Amino acid sequence: MTAIFLTTIILTYFLHIGANTMNTTKLSSKGQVIIPKPLRTSHHWEAGQELVVVDVGDGILLKPKMPFSETKISDVASCLKYEGKSKTLDDMNSAIQKGIMDKF
Repeated sequence: MTAIFLTTIILTYFLHIGANTMNTTKLSSKGQVIIPKPLRTSHHWEAGQELVVVDVGDGILLKPKMPFSETKISDVASCLKYEGKSKTLDDMNSAIQKGIMDKF
């Protein structure tokens, strides 16, 4: 699809469908924004909900912070199995240095 075609689809949506559902808010002098109630309700966001703020260039994206469920080392240690000769600290430092050099 071309960019013009996609832009036309998006504009058509906002002009004909989205215009009735668009919510607005204002930035306070303290940098606070109130998320309109219909959006909080539809996303099931309650007071105290932690949000991740992502810079997307011409705006920001708010996403709920999804904490990892609590685990114990014994729950995940099996995925760390390594068979072979143990690596020394020098081996690990060399591998890190090589990775840095390969990247840059």
